[in-house]
Amino acid sequence: MDRIRRIISDSAYEPLEDQDEATEDHAQRPSLNRFSWFEYGVFFLLGVAMLWAWNMFLAAAPYFHDRFGSSKWLATHYQSSILSVSTVTNLVTAYILARKQENVSYPRRVTVSLVLNVTIFTLLAFSTIALRDISASAYFSFLMVMVLGASLATGLNQNGVFAYVSGFGREEYTQAIMGGQGVAGVLPCIAQILSVLVVPRRASSDQETHASPKSAFIYFLTATIVSVLTLFAFLYLLKKRPHTRPKSRGEDEDANLVDHDEFNHKTVSLWTLFNKLRYLSIAVFLCFTITMMSFPVYTSEILSVNDPEKSRLYDPSVFIPLGFLFWNVGDLGGRILVSNPKLSLAHRPWLAFIFSIARIGFVPLYLLCNVNGRGAFVSSDFFYLFIVQLFFGITNGYLVSSCMMGASYWVADEEREAAGGFMSMMLVGGLAAGSLLSFLLAS
Repeated sequence: MDRIRRIISDSAYEPLEDQDEATEDHAQRPSLNRFSWFEYGVFFLLGVAMLWAWNMFLAAAPYFHDRFGSSKWLATHYQSSILSVSTVTNLVTAYILARKQENVSYPRRVTVSLVLNVTIFTLLAFSTIALRDISASAYFSFLMVMVLGASLATGLNQNGVFAYVSGFGREEYTQAIMGGQGVAGVLPCIAQILSVLVVPRRASSDQETHASPKSAFIYFLTATIVSVLTLFAFLYLLKKRPHTRPKSRGEDEDANLVDHDEFNHKTVSLWTLFNKLRYLSIAVFLCFTITMMSFPVYTSEILSVNDPEKSRLYDPSVFIPLGFLFWNVGDLGGRILVSNPKLSLAHRPWLAFIFSIARIGFVPLYLLCNVNGRGAFVSSDFFYLFIVQLFFGITNGYLVSSCMMGASYWVADEEREAAGGFMSMMLVGGLAAGSLLSFLLAS
């Protein structure tokens, strides 16, 4: 039993000090940087803004379909184009930023990303009014530039936020970011379902959901408002607490407050960070790879096993968004679950790695459902929504949050910010790898 316990506790991760001293130091860390609900709220809002903008692209899909209706190729491939441009741009940005650690200002990266989001989604909002008469190809070019800019902003945001929050030494703040990301996934799904249900059945009998330019204007303007509110909240946080670096025991309470631009970051190679965080980093990479290669594809193809004439909920225009909603609710629940330290795998990297691999088992479960209306081996919407989607989402949110929260525990205090940027790069790498694999799965 002792040998099993040693394996589970992951002997490959060796603390930087003697075990007893490291354990004592970790136990005292929460008291070194006081918890603040205001700071928690700001990081939660940063998590919402991090993915809210991207979800607006999904919510506006019917509008884009209408804009590209005159071109069959564009109408068919615009979603794949958005996915490819966004993931590649995000991955390249994350890699470059993770390597550039010397004399950087992580708060500045966050600020620039939010300003960039405000600019991009303001342009998109007014494009629904000012660019109505341009050709489909011209609007496609404009949209790809906007997607590239939004993905660049996301890369800056992820790198800056996860690095910045690591300096606070509070796992709760990382959980706040992950929880905010979960909320950003749930709310657009609800809005999409309601936008369909308010339309009479006759108007949507062709199983297509059309969005007027006014609806798209509201989608994009909402993303702008969220980014503006987050920007002001973050700037206030910087004014209240310019920068936090981890304190050592015995330091004065105010010793952790320094001007960020004058703070010399320790440059840590990516290979060094990988060696210290190998299980957690691979786990978060695999988690998102498995998620992205299967969840978007099958959720868009699986239909209800019930007759759509019996209820609007069984109609594809509602049932498909409902599938997305159940997954995102599960994802949010998993992110909230780790707020209880006893339930987190942050200090059990080996288990997180094993569970991330085990999630591949959800792929055959999808095949048991009604894919493309060909019939289901398990003829039950309950099985699909509550067993497959909900639990697949829970495992995603739970594992990703555990990995991101645990990164700061396995590195030295001065390496925390670099570790946050590195884990963000691995997260984005998983998104990109899964997105590319999804094309193979879909074919």
